[in-house]
Amino acid sequence: MSKALIKKRTDFQRALLAWYQAHARVLPWREAPSLYKTVVSEFMLQQTQVKTVLPYFARWLVALPDFAALAAAPEERVLKLWEGLGYYSRARNLHKLAREWVALSTKPCTPAEWRELPGVGPYTAAAITSISFEAPAACVDGNVVRILARLTADATEFRDSASAAKLLAPLAAAVLPRDAPGDFNQAMMELGATVCVRRNPLCRTCPVREFCAGARSGTPERFPRLAAKTMERRAVTRVWCEIRGALLLHRAAAGARRFANIHELPTPAQAGLDTAAATLGQLLAKKRRSITRFQIIESIHIATARRKRIPRDGVWIPIPDLDAITLSGPHRRWINEILAARQR
Repeated sequence: MSKALIKKRTDFQRALLAWYQAHARVLPWREAPSLYKTVVSEFMLQQTQVKTVLPYFARWLVALPDFAALAAAPEERVLKLWEGLGYYSRARNLHKLAREWVALSTKPCTPAEWRELPGVGPYTAAAITSISFEAPAACVDGNVVRILARLTADATEFRDSASAAKLLAPLAAAVLPRDAPGDFNQAMMELGATVCVRRNPLCRTCPVREFCAGARSGTPERFPRLAAKTMERRAVTRVWCEIRGALLLHRAAAGARRFANIHELPTPAQAGLDTAAATLGQLLAKKRRSITRFQIIESIHIATARRKRIPRDGVWIPIPDLDAITLSGPHRRWINEILAARQR
């Protein structure tokens, strides 16, 4: 823990909060704030940028304006509203959380109580309770890790962002003001998102530059030091099977860990094709995407499948009805691109 930063924490807090009050972005969950808005925004913002979340948040609030509406909604409706945001377990956990919250006679208000609810980890619990209940709980995410590591010029090589957050949590708690924890947590997140960014940080306009050992070193981008990720490459073949205007899709099982009840283009095996003997037709598209530590190249080929040989999780969807189902975000884009190219 940096003794220099702790010694000046009162001045640091004042400088950061004054900057936040003057320069905070206007965001929908900050306008007429409510516990529900805070919870929904925190779930959506996990591993997702603000600019991506904004249209989803607006649609969500119109369709499901409060905990009761979300609790009463069918899962299909929830997943459809979430379509394209990815990490669908967030949507399912948010749905479960609403149902549990509505059923509770005594509502949770402390970090420990919120951590008992689905999908709520240490960061989310601290964010929700500090913002909504002024609980003295420090938020420590990637943005906060970056700020603290630069403020202290911490040269520790962390295994990953999670281990860095754990080790820097005591410092985050030490600099947190007890009279405005919610605003301070939001100010730290705002600083990391708009000024103390990963590359080319805006040190000249930083409101807390005078407290920053990383800025004084002249190389703030060296901090934090995170071990390089080992990315694993994978190749996946997908097939485009169409009969009389209906497209074959694979719907993941309800108990699947990642994509339960989500539709995607099938692999040859999922289409009931003998992978050893399957003859793939024209290559329609080759797409790349990253999921956690995997770099995935997906090749989409025309193929012919017989209705009677389709496995149980295969479904034929009339092309005009595709908008009514929930597809994974990348597959929605790829299918739309292929359909649009065919019409040219």
